[in-house]
Formats: sequence, structure tokens, C-alpha cells
Amino acid sequence: MAAMRVHNFGAGPCALPLAVLEEVGDEFPEYGDTGMTVVEMSHRSADYQAIHDETMATARRVSGAPEDFAILLLGGGATLQFAMAPLNLLAPGERAGHVLSGSWAKSAYADAAALGVGYVAWDGANADYTTMPGPGEVTIEDGTRYLHVTSNETIGGIRMVDLPDVEVPLVADMSSEYLARPIHWSRYDLVYGGVQKNLAPAGMALVFVRRSALADTSHLGTYLRYRTHIEGDSLANTPPMFQTWVMGKVLAHLESHGGVAGLEQRSAEKSALVYAAIDSSEGFYRSPVDPAFRSHTNVVWRLPDEDLEKRFVAEATAAGMIGLKGHRRVGGIRASLYAATDISSVEVLVAFMATFAAARG
Repeated sequence: MAAMRVHNFGAGPCALPLAVLEEVGDEFPEYGDTGMTVVEMSHRSADYQAIHDETMATARRVSGAPEDFAILLLGGGATLQFAMAPLNLLAPGERAGHVLSGSWAKSAYADAAALGVGYVAWDGANADYTTMPGPGEVTIEDGTRYLHVTSNETIGGIRMVDLPDVEVPLVADMSSEYLARPIHWSRYDLVYGGVQKNLAPAGMALVFVRRSALADTSHLGTYLRYRTHIEGDSLANTPPMFQTWVMGKVLAHLESHGGVAGLEQRSAEKSALVYAAIDSSEGFYRSPVDPAFRSHTNVVWRLPDEDLEKRFVAEATAAGMIGLKGHRRVGGIRASLYAATDISSVEVLVAFMATFAAARG
């Protein structure tokens, strides 16, 4: 019997491709002829090593990461990377500039500031975090080792269209648009993101780090050193095996559907449908985001009042559309259009938006 699936617009954990879920299901409770499934086997076994190696190879192939970037599969999601990045890239006396574009950028800055190494290079507070820095607006101070950016703000629904024109390397949190557009590797020393938006179940970060960018980390605890995981090929300790296994399948699925370029096109098409519904509603729906920086993966909008927003979410949920309530910090409505969210689901949402608005004049 065909699976009855909701239209999942949740901000994370993400929807996953049905074909991948069915493949995973087929391999429970036994993977191959092992007599067990992946989450039960030793991470030192030949069977898991083959899965691990294939996932790493597919991640490099799909992302286009050059060989001088190590690929790491780490627990803790993107949040742990807020501290691991400065701990591993900064030598004594060096600092990290931060672009404060929204909630997650501010969280990354807070961890760097707690370590005494972060400063604000640009702050979108005056625009209520609805825009990104323009040319020449990012201020780089002496002793700056890198500039941290959040390429897409999941909560605020804004994206960094153009990279800041600065002389220092970039470090980027790309969680909510991971592999949804090309990564210009020459500009970066570190790219990271939680996989629970586009690529896999929650519980892991996919990290790309330039080997030559690493500072001396002999003073850090073992797990906190990127070198530990590079030398151990992300197997220094028991890795997030389930996430690694599923991500390998999702990446292969993504590759078979046009890779990064294909996902970038689909993301633009899906978000354009929702923005058209917002812009054609004669003000019933309104997006707070500067149109030049509207996210392609997290579309946010408001209705005339909070009561209508609650009704919108309730009626959408009853109609099989889940995850549309805006983040608790900002309210409103949010539709997250991640890799596995099919355009047919977006069409259902857009039709519902039109019906809901028409019913209220």
C-alpha cells in the first residue's frame, strides 16, 4: 500500500526523499546478509567501513570540495561548530569577525565572544534582521583570521546572495541551504552545517575544513580537535552511524537529480511560487524580508493579525500541511522548502493560501 505522507514544511528535522526512506526500510532489520542492521554493527567492521567510505566519497563528489579540504562527520550538529571553529582555526592573538544576520549568526558569535575571540563586523539589528550587508558595509579589524557568515537564516528567512568582499577567508554555517547552491571553495577555510535540513536525520554536522587553515590545538580535549577527526577519518570514536548511512543515500539521490545545480533550480522554483502567492495577495500576506535577500529555502510571512495566523496554521494542519508555524522567537508563518519537499506540496500550499485569503475577503 502506498505511504500516506503529509506535506512537510517543517524547519527541521527535514522531510527525506520517499525513495530513500523505502530503501532504508528494506534494509531493516537486516543489512545485506549481515544478520543485523547498520545501527547494530561495529563501526570498525568492514561492512560499516564500506558505507562510511562511500558516503565520504559521495559528499566530496556532490559538493565539489577540493582535496585540500578534509570532510568530517561530527556529532553535535552545527551548534557544536560555533565553538569548534574558533578553537581550531585561531592562533593566540587572532580574532574572528562575525556578520550578525539573524538568530543563528548571533548564536555563533555568542560562542566566539565567550571565548574572547569574536567581534561584530556587521549587524543587521537596525533593519530587524531582514537584510544582508551591502558592498563595503563589513568592517574587518586588525588581527582578523576569518569572517564568519550564516549563508541562510532559517528563522528570519533571509539569504546571503553575494559574499562579502573582504581580504580574509570565510567560515560559513550553511545548515538550512546545504548544497542548495554552489560553494565557492576558494573563499572559504571552513564550511559546516547540521544535516537535518537537507541531507539526513538530526544529530550530525557535515564539516569541510581546509587542512592548511588549522591552528595548533594540542591544548584542546581530544574530541574538540579537528585533527583528531581528520587523522581518524571521522572514525576516531563511534560516529553517528545512522545519519552517515542515510546521508549517503540522500546524497546519491541528490546526485541522480542534477546535483547541486538541480537542487538550486528546484529551490528557486518552489520559493518563487510561494513568494508570488504572497505578493499577489493585495497585502493579506506580507513578507518582512527585503526582496533582494529572500531565502529560497525558508519562506516567512505574516497575516493581518495573530489570530488569523493561528487559524491559518490550524486549517493547514487539518488539510495535511504541517510545520508552518513560525519560529517562537518571531511568530508568523514559515514554509521550509528543503531538498525533499516536492513542488507538488508547494502547489498544494499555494492553493490553500489563495483559498484562505479569498474566504476572508
